Amino acid sequence: MRALGWRLEGRFPDLPKFVIIVAPHTSNWDFPVGIAAKMALRLQVTFLAKNSLFRFPLGILMRGFGGMPVDRSASNDLVKGIVSEFARRDHLVLVIAPEGTRKKVERWRTGFYHIARGANVPIVPVALDWGTRTVRIGKPVQPTGEVERDIAGLQAWYADSRGRN
Repeated sequence: MRALGWRLEGRFPDLPKFVIIVAPHTSNWDFPVGIAAKMALRLQVTFLAKNSLFRFPLGILMRGFGGMPVDRSASNDLVKGIVSEFARRDHLVLVIAPEGTRKKVERWRTGFYHIARGANVPIVPVALDWGTRTVRIGKPVQPTGEVERDIAGLQAWYADSRGRN
């Protein structure tokens, strides 16, 4: 992390299962910073990424880092499948970019929320703040079922975080 000019702030909870949401996601450069943080923290994670990133040869690296391909063009009940994975495993830390893309979006996608709620696990917000070059780890948030309110609270936590683009 130091070699990249970044620092870590905060700690992950000592829990076997949770969902990490990483924002703002505005650049391909977010990935190497995230991988550096994962390695510095010795964190075992699974992350979702569009399936086109899993073609040979990049797919070997993506899977090695914990990637799980997602076909965003098809409706395949991904939330239900991942909730089942949480039930099946003793340990699972899932990383998702709530924007669902690197483009500016007005609304976050809510899949991460429904996964956490369905699996009864907390959401841990993580900011990639390019303004201060800090990976900031927030406190766990247990979804209440009030989707709009909970997501608004999470988004407010990111208010001071600046994306690369």
